[in-house]
Amino acid sequence: MRKSTINILLILGALLSGLMIGCGRADSNNVTVRIGYFPNITHSQAVIGVANDAFQEALGPDVTVDVKVFNAGPAVIEALFAGGIDLAYIGPNPAINGYVRSQGKALRIVAGASSGGAVFVVRPDANINTVEDLNGKKIASPQLGNTQDIALRAFLKAAGLSPSEKGGTVQVLPVANPDILTLFLKGDIDGAWVPEPWGARLIKEAGGKLFLDERSIWPEGKFNTTNVIARTEFLEEHPELVKKWLEVHVDLTRWINNHPEEAKKMLNAENKRLTGKALEEDVLDDAFSRIEVTYDPIKSSLFTSALWAYEAGFLGKEKPDLSGIYDLSLLNQILEERNLEPIR
Repeated sequence: MRKSTINILLILGALLSGLMIGCGRADSNNVTVRIGYFPNITHSQAVIGVANDAFQEALGPDVTVDVKVFNAGPAVIEALFAGGIDLAYIGPNPAINGYVRSQGKALRIVAGASSGGAVFVVRPDANINTVEDLNGKKIASPQLGNTQDIALRAFLKAAGLSPSEKGGTVQVLPVANPDILTLFLKGDIDGAWVPEPWGARLIKEAGGKLFLDERSIWPEGKFNTTNVIARTEFLEEHPELVKKWLEVHVDLTRWINNHPEEAKKMLNAENKRLTGKALEEDVLDDAFSRIEVTYDPIKSSLFTSALWAYEAGFLGKEKPDLSGIYDLSLLNQILEERNLEPIR
């Protein structure tokens, strides 16, 4: 893809930081930074920054950016455990699971990336108009224990319902997003709790009806959808590289919010390159309208999501201690240098 002029603005911030911290550590030369992200609009900064080489140019010629595109959070965590990923864009629940499984050693959340962008869509002929109508229905989620699956189970619990595997009346079926669309079209499921743009696609391509925008169940309509995580060992050995990455991440966040139409075009072009198919313009507009691109990790929502996961039996017998999951020190340095409000 042809590089955008936004790179100039993004790289200037990184260069200024480099001057402030000196020439960097000696071990920052000839380093490979291994990146993981999804070809999703909730991973907008990664998609655009990789496509435009903004991250690579900010890190410099002596650093190689090795990009790996994933489709599921657990696969990212396994790659991180194996030392194959240094930085990644990932949902809150896989990050929580990785932190808990490693007893707090494997990773740190160093920034947020997006808020919102998850919906509950139902088939009109399934006659689901109220929560009570979910009795006896088949509802899909993208993956057992993933962020949307946990939200669905918490929603059912709050309504006095439970999944059939726990003696309840609602069948919760973990199915990959593309297969959810197929099952929805065939009438084999009654609804699905999915991330964007799959919600918009269910509405446009399968005639689905928006039953619930997940923002409606969160304070101020804000909840964490995607984080930037760092492998702890890499963060400790190369904080200057993580900071440069986050500088571009912050600047891209601001640019996307100030130039949404241009950003959507770039996202769709890259999505076509990565997946072989671009989104229809109205689908992209609909999906993007429910997403906030942000570097704020919205910490309170992650702790709530962790509680839901624990209560659903996904985090072991003891309530996990997540007090060390965040390291926002580099992010806050960047925000202060840009005269922006730090994350408290």
